[in-house]
Amino acid sequence: MPLRRTHLAIATVLAAGVAAVGVSAIAEATSAQGGHASSAVIRDVEGNAIGRLTIANQGYGKSRVTVSARGLSEGFHGFHIHATGVCDPKAVDPSTGNVSPFFTAGGHFNLGQGTHGAHSGDLPPLLAAGDGTSTASVVTDKFRLGQLNDADGSAIIIHALPDNLAHIPERYAPNGPDDATKRTGDAGGRFACGIIK
Repeated sequence: MPLRRTHLAIATVLAAGVAAVGVSAIAEATSAQGGHASSAVIRDVEGNAIGRLTIANQGYGKSRVTVSARGLSEGFHGFHIHATGVCDPKAVDPSTGNVSPFFTAGGHFNLGQGTHGAHSGDLPPLLAAGDGTSTASVVTDKFRLGQLNDADGSAIIIHALPDNLAHIPERYAPNGPDDATKRTGDAGGRFACGIIK
């Protein structure tokens, strides 16, 4: 029995050492890849904190996006990173003169020329349960932390409606999706916003 306990103790110490080396290696890789993590407190138009977003360097040119939110209507919601880190709930759309909450966050973050569904900031739609809560995590290679933290920053937006990702088959629209759909995926108004820091 004492010999078994000794072997067990040695195995436990070795496992702990391997785990520590693994965590250290991940931390070093994350640091070498250009940063640790960014986060955002997500607020609705009244300024209430309804969620939190974290974006962590996953290594190998990938980022892990994790979100937790509450107070949403049941069902799917458009969920995108937007190009500017400004979340003004009283923003005015200059083209209409109307208040358009979080209009200041700009369009979808995009490093390329693609339309909606292929924007760098397009994330999978967020699914809210019947109690209005939602939690999701996704890994993407469409951007890195440093690209989000540029001079004008970036923001996360939760939209009021589902996102069709501009996927409209020809049998429904012979000419394909219109320009608005190609920009936004018809995800509706901007329900909540968080500045990514």
